[in-house]
Amino acid sequence: MASTRYLLTSVVLSLIIFTAGVSGYMLIEGWSLIDAVYMTAITITTVGFSEVHEMSETGRWFTIVLVITGVATFLYVAGSLVQFMVEGKIREIMGRRTLDKKIAHLKNHYIVCGYGRIGRVLCQHFNAHRSVKQVVIELNQDRIPELESDGMLYILGDASEEETLLSAGIKKAKVLVAALARDVDNVFLVLTARQLNPNIFIVARATEKRTKSKLLAAGANRVESPYDVGAVTMAQRVLRPSVTSFMDLVFAYDRKDIKMEEIPVDPSSPLVNLMLKDSGIRQKFNLIIIAIKAAHGDMLFNPSFETVIKGGDTVIAMGKSEDLAGLEKILRPDDWETYCL
Repeated sequence: MASTRYLLTSVVLSLIIFTAGVSGYMLIEGWSLIDAVYMTAITITTVGFSEVHEMSETGRWFTIVLVITGVATFLYVAGSLVQFMVEGKIREIMGRRTLDKKIAHLKNHYIVCGYGRIGRVLCQHFNAHRSVKQVVIELNQDRIPELESDGMLYILGDASEEETLLSAGIKKAKVLVAALARDVDNVFLVLTARQLNPNIFIVARATEKRTKSKLLAAGANRVESPYDVGAVTMAQRVLRPSVTSFMDLVFAYDRKDIKMEEIPVDPSSPLVNLMLKDSGIRQKFNLIIIAIKAAHGDMLFNPSFETVIKGGDTVIAMGKSEDLAGLEKILRPDDWETYCL
């Protein structure tokens, strides 16, 4: 940035002038290093103390030049410091306004409360999905560098405060993840979020089992314990190592050769009311349809080729990322066009 360059230039100039002053007094007057340093310091800063020793005419002319140069350099340094601070503040304000504008335009987005170890991993997985737009609420200012380096939209504040949730667009959000460190904070957060948006889907983190019932009573749709999930995963790796290895491949967000995805069927999709055999999903996209979840909640595993696709269903398919994206473009045409715009 220009202000940074000016600041560095002013520092270098100050060092050059100070060194020149010390060298000049030592060469012209034959003074010691400490006397030359002292005289240079009081001359450049225009303090006005008395001279260290009686000076020659050449030394006085040198002092005049040093005073003029020192004052000019001081003014330049002061201007550079002011510019550096002002531009830094302006960049901060403009950057915050840009973030706020982007957040204000979000719709059907995810709100992740807490950017700790769990929250950050969740966001990394969400980022792997084209259709998921998210905003993070974080109270700890020390995590701002992580948020910015990860390219996250974020709000700095207390997630349990109504004003903070409203700033994150909770009234237009689709999902809220309560991933705060303390269970009591998550309970209060869920209560507040449910009051602000009765229709939002809330997933909450629980450290202790006894907190699960409180979170569900507060309005959470799902409550997950990282410790329980971790223990179950470890047990499955021991009991079914091949199955868990395959699932790791499917759910790895950094892989594109194979993935499993659930795609809601929009009523405007051209595939609505068509049988799977007539939809062309297998021929066009080379995907495996694992299951179809009906709008009322029933799950049909391994559907036959005569199964009819209906609006409101959710198709669970497995295949390559680009093929899944192509299917989503057809099943959710309105959402796809909105995203592209």
